[in-house]
Amino acid sequence: MTTNDIKQKNYTPLIWILSIAIVAVILGTNLLPKSKDGTIFGMELTVLPGINAFLNSFTFLFLIGALIMIKKKNIQAHRRFIVAAFVSTFLFFISYLTYHSMAESTTYGGDGILMYVYYFVLITHIVLAAVIVPLALITLSRGLNMQVPKHRKIARWTMPLWLYVSFTGVLVYFMISPYY
Repeated sequence: MTTNDIKQKNYTPLIWILSIAIVAVILGTNLLPKSKDGTIFGMELTVLPGINAFLNSFTFLFLIGALIMIKKKNIQAHRRFIVAAFVSTFLFFISYLTYHSMAESTTYGGDGILMYVYYFVLITHIVLAAVIVPLALITLSRGLNMQVPKHRKIARWTMPLWLYVSFTGVLVYFMISPYY
């Protein structure tokens, strides 16, 4: 399929709306009242960060699968892995929002060099997580519209950044999990 064979859709307004809304909703979770007993519908909230890490792990694996498939020129499998990465990321987002809207913040309890490593990883993870939202959506829209040269150009940035964000999400979880 070429660009001429595909009816081009303008995803730009949707990308901007989603990107701004996602960041705003995440920031807005800090304003919501927190759970008094650490549960939601009888479930311990502390189980959610583990679910988040699990979903981030799957996102990472799906992205690796997508990268392998595109290197093998298997576009259909590449698309399936990318869709799976978006689904696991969406499920992560729901779980993340639930946890951070209901639970008090957990602070890192370590010290020394690991504390600096933790905060470096956390800060880069947070900043790049905000950046990856529009990047991933733009990359997806260009792929869906079969704008292959434009898709490749931005995917060279999107893929490593998304891999970093999903991997460091798991890393942050393991570094802070003793303090939940």
